[in-house]
Amino acid sequence: MRLLLVYAAALFLLHAEDWPEWRGAGRGGVWKESGVLDRFPAGGLKVRWRVPVSSGFSGPAVSDGRVFVLDFRRNQATRGIERAMALDEQTGKTLWTREWEADYIGLQGSYAIGPRATPTVDGGRVYVLGAKGALLCLDVRTGDVVWKKDFVTDYKTDVPTWGIAAAPVVDGNRLISLVGGEGGALLVAFDKHTGKEVWRALDVRAEPGYSPPILAEAGGRRQLIHWHPEEVVSLDPASGKLLWRQPSRTRMGLAVATPVQNGPLLLVSSFYTGSTMLELDAARPAARPLWSGNSESEIQTDGLHALITTPVIDGDHVYGICSYGHLRCLNARTGERLWESLDVTGERARWACGFLVRHQDRYFINNDRGELIIARLSPKGYEEISRTRLIEPTSTAGIGRRAAGAVNWSHPAYANRHIVARNDREVLRASLEAQ
Repeated sequence: MRLLLVYAAALFLLHAEDWPEWRGAGRGGVWKESGVLDRFPAGGLKVRWRVPVSSGFSGPAVSDGRVFVLDFRRNQATRGIERAMALDEQTGKTLWTREWEADYIGLQGSYAIGPRATPTVDGGRVYVLGAKGALLCLDVRTGDVVWKKDFVTDYKTDVPTWGIAAAPVVDGNRLISLVGGEGGALLVAFDKHTGKEVWRALDVRAEPGYSPPILAEAGGRRQLIHWHPEEVVSLDPASGKLLWRQPSRTRMGLAVATPVQNGPLLLVSSFYTGSTMLELDAARPAARPLWSGNSESEIQTDGLHALITTPVIDGDHVYGICSYGHLRCLNARTGERLWESLDVTGERARWACGFLVRHQDRYFINNDRGELIIARLSPKGYEEISRTRLIEPTSTAGIGRRAAGAVNWSHPAYANRHIVARNDREVLRASLEAQ
């Protein structure tokens, strides 16, 4: 019997998977675990625990038995306390908290409710980033500060309208972050152990944008891909040396969604100016435009105009949620729109969204009405398999009139056959394990 239990535990560990950063390991928005349910229970998901938190857009990260969450507690008109929390993954028990003061003056009013960037976990360290540019490296066991930076003080960063939002990424011994600072410090690589600057790259010409950098293998080498309001660039992640650049127009600094790579294809998509598809060179670090949208209207769109929702490239097709809540399918090679549907978001509303995570031959989508959906996406259309209530939408940030009265704009974590989600009041862990 003991051997059977050990074997069962080993199998679970073999197929278990953490969610250590924005959009999961590698930032690809792909969940690879087995043993996951096919449909939601009629009575809803079994919630393992709920823990009170304060406000914030930042999604949770899960690593090595811990859940990491950021929030903000206001104590004056614009001032308050940003906080990082580590919770026990199984019980929700608070293991430690780390707080620091933050002044949200200058942030667009209704969005000044908390941190945006998902924590980045790397071994014994977790890197957390506040909405006004406080970057802290914390010990995952104790919450002690290993090192810290302040983008405004250290780099003269002019914090953009909607705050600092791009989660930093780890590459080798480097932590690479969108800093948006003066003196060629749009992007900065820090020694991940000490915080010492390793390199800086690119000038901030207008606004730094909000899109986080990603790492990609293409052209025979590792590349750091970053999209800012004027262009898509590729850098050598070890040195910061520019490898290539391609123009990519945006308005109001709205480079928000994460660049998406699938093989030779690299997609960026903006609210006003639509999508651009680049083709990466197979033999050397280079890229060429494959297609680009022509519309600069948020309403009269001609392809996919994403904002909060990062699209996905699945085979020869692109799936993403457009400016007014339409889930759309495009031909990845031409940009031609094949179909659209409002079934995911449920309403035609500005910035209506949902986060798409691929799991095997289907997608888990949490929409901003607090629902979780299992669906199949194909060139033939949208096929919904199951839908359930996940969490209460609580944010009223700039949404205007919505059927639910509020939205939930926090990306959940999928880890160890569970989903971890948060709003401005609580963080919860619910089972997605097959019975």
